[in-house]
Amino acid sequence: MMEDIINIYRCKTVDELYQVGEKLLEKHHDKKIFAVCGPIGVGKTNFIKILCKLLGVENYVTSPSFSIICEYKTKKGKPVYHLDLYRVNVDEVYDLGYEEYFFSGNYCFIEWADKISQLLPYETVMVDMKEEGGERIISF
Repeated sequence: MMEDIINIYRCKTVDELYQVGEKLLEKHHDKKIFAVCGPIGVGKTNFIKILCKLLGVENYVTSPSFSIICEYKTKKGKPVYHLDLYRVNVDEVYDLGYEEYFFSGNYCFIEWADKISQLLPYETVMVDMKEEGGERIISF
């Protein structure tokens, strides 16, 4: 039986968030789908902005709260998808054509992914964020 190892990081500064982002992408260099979960206001979008910057995204990265899906491009022209599922339910995710994003082979960062956990591919990397005493605690 394979044992999952959970990495837990405490961050007080933006620099520390960058370091955690580097570790996340390095550890899961072969994965493309990341489910970023945590309470509202914990910094999910800001962490995804950091991940996009580390991947070479040139676009301005913003929260897709109202558009639901944003597509960015890396310096090499590769798409990176950013989904915010806060305002949608499972049926609406089907209507969005989620398979196009999840199975594209490109990076896909999903906020509020816990709302559609039954649709997430097996290889999805689960990233949990919480705030405690002024620190961001990130586990994956």
